[in-house]
Amino acid sequence: MSQQQLQQLSQELQEIEEQIDALEANVEEIQQEQTEVDEAIDALETLENDSTVQVPLGGGAYLRATIDDIDEAIVELGSDYAAEFEHDDAVDVLERKKETLDDQIDDLNDQIEDLEGESDELESQAQQLQQQAMQQQMQQLGGQGQEPDE
Repeated sequence: MSQQQLQQLSQELQEIEEQIDALEANVEEIQQEQTEVDEAIDALETLENDSTVQVPLGGGAYLRATIDDIDEAIVELGSDYAAEFEHDDAVDVLERKKETLDDQIDDLNDQIEDLEGESDELESQAQQLQQQAMQQQMQQLGGQGQEPDE
């Protein structure tokens, strides 16, 4: 019976590890998005009219462009929507986006902590089962070498 329990615990531990890996990958993606938001904020705060920038076209292709009006920026809002904002408002929108990403990372890290706690608990149960199994084997081996008293 304990071998079956050990297998079940092992499977549960593996599933938890997979969930943790997936959550950690999500955290990395969100951190990358945060980096991009930071770069956009820096660009809005440092670029001036008539600055030359490289505009991504996709597929690794870029065009050089000159900024005519730094006072207006188009910011992606999500779900394939974007809006034009005045400079300061664009920075505010990006700052709020960054805060939302921070909250998402905190939530994911909380989930990771919870799963790691579950994992630790399951590992402890597995160790107890292994110790019990070893004790039973030792008792069985010890009992075989003795002859019954008459």
